[in-house]
Amino acid sequence: MTIKFDFNQNIISDNVTQALKEDIGAGDLTASLIPETSTTATIISREKATLSGVLWVNEVFAQLSSNIKIIWFFNDGDRISENDILCELTGPARQLLSGERVALNFLQTLSGTASLVQNYADTVVDLDVKILDTRKTIPGLRIAQKYAVRCGGGHNHRVGLYDGILIKENHILATGSIIAAIASAQKIAKGIAVEVEVENFDELEQALIAQADIILLDNFDVPNLIKAVEINQGRAKLEASGGITLDNVRTIAETGVDQISIGALTKDIRAIDLSMRFI
Repeated sequence: MTIKFDFNQNIISDNVTQALKEDIGAGDLTASLIPETSTTATIISREKATLSGVLWVNEVFAQLSSNIKIIWFFNDGDRISENDILCELTGPARQLLSGERVALNFLQTLSGTASLVQNYADTVVDLDVKILDTRKTIPGLRIAQKYAVRCGGGHNHRVGLYDGILIKENHILATGSIIAAIASAQKIAKGIAVEVEVENFDELEQALIAQADIILLDNFDVPNLIKAVEINQGRAKLEASGGITLDNVRTIAETGVDQISIGALTKDIRAIDLSMRFI
């Protein structure tokens, strides 16, 4: 599967460099016990998952040795099963051992993100709605997790504060009103969609009057989401957020909102069980 995502290779390199520095430091004391021989190892999945993180694993071993070769049997975005052999690595035993934990940390974390997203995406796959991530990411791994969201069939909200406008409660208080905040945003954000968060129908009406591009309906229950869709009549894109779970995401999607943002996709993840074994 080909995952479309625009990011710089330097981001992956920086992620890996920092992780290796954190783990190996001045040197891998235990690996020094191993003879300087070449060997072959495999990475194995211990459970069903959606794969993500291949590029980070490749970078880990590339930074450790130019003599390590990796053959992947699955691609990012593929669904994997228990006991699947994901890849085969051949090269110096010491460097393979030194990179094992860092490589698996990236792969299990990003696959955990992708797998959770996949569960949500599968639940609403037949509906015209997008599952979005948020900025609630692991510090230093935002781009990696945003990429993993794509691997799981989700979509990215803004990457950071620099590539999108989302007017929230404190912005509204600081500018005086929803209408004033949106007007200011429209002046400075040429070509960028202006989104505003609302908490009730009065605020929804103000956002519509001000011609917001996207309106985030914060913690609206299902009946109120249905009413908001009726009031909106397609004038703005509507986004549901707050209290979204696998149990209620389909019901929320069926209200007719255009997108659903879920912070749990990147903050409440469980790492996938993987292991590396020498052959």
